[in-house]
Amino acid sequence: MTNDLGGFLRSRRESLTPAAAGVPPGHTHRRVPGLRREELAELAGVSVGYYTRLEQGASASASAAVIDALASALRLDAAEHEHLRTLAAPRRPVRPRARRSRLRPSVREMLAVMAVPAVVIDHRADVLAWNRLGHLLLAGHVAVDAPDARVRPNIARMLFLDPHHRALYCDWPAKALVTVAALHQAVARHPGDPVLAQLVGQLAVDSPEFARMWARRPVRTCSYYEREMAHPVVGRMRLANETLTLPDDDQQIGLFYARAGSSDADALALLG
Repeated sequence: MTNDLGGFLRSRRESLTPAAAGVPPGHTHRRVPGLRREELAELAGVSVGYYTRLEQGASASASAAVIDALASALRLDAAEHEHLRTLAAPRRPVRPRARRSRLRPSVREMLAVMAVPAVVIDHRADVLAWNRLGHLLLAGHVAVDAPDARVRPNIARMLFLDPHHRALYCDWPAKALVTVAALHQAVARHPGDPVLAQLVGQLAVDSPEFARMWARRPVRTCSYYEREMAHPVVGRMRLANETLTLPDDDQQIGLFYARAGSSDADALALLG
């Protein structure tokens, strides 16, 4: 049980109003708009003392039934519920995971023959590989062989600290929030990864926007978006962004494509 569990519970408790939780209005003045600990404990069917220990990180374990009851009381969606389960799972001692992620040769070969922009990232958002179109779309200003270099490009770092990459997304706040959510979930899955922790720390120090978003503890799982992108060479394009997961490797393939026959497709073809 880590402090991340308590922080996540507290963030969701404080953001849930009594009315949304089904708590009848009281007659006493509320200092905060969210639920009180005792209100959430009653909704979940646990004692106030037990819930307080959970939130403070002082309890060694929580049963699946308790976690499910808390998720229901907090009105968590499916992604948040799964994240809560991950945070509450018993943690065995873990070895620090500092090794670089490896890309399977078959994935690299598949990337090379794809006709749409594609990029592969690991759980740290490090770029493991991209095809030619993917590189031109996302980071034409970065050396094309950088994924094989000692310091790999990192999508999260570029998104918050690289003005060229940031300017690519017309809906930057939405894209940034999804990226922060992915990092939160990665930290929960890999609590012993010092490189990941260092990345989060660097971004929190160097980007006040990242720090504010991180404090909100967003959790989202969505494999499809439509992105309005402002490319410096071919101009604005509306592209679909599909994400495929390689579960055995904890890696993701991001694909970008335009609707056939559209001006966006013409722009993408011109980029290539």
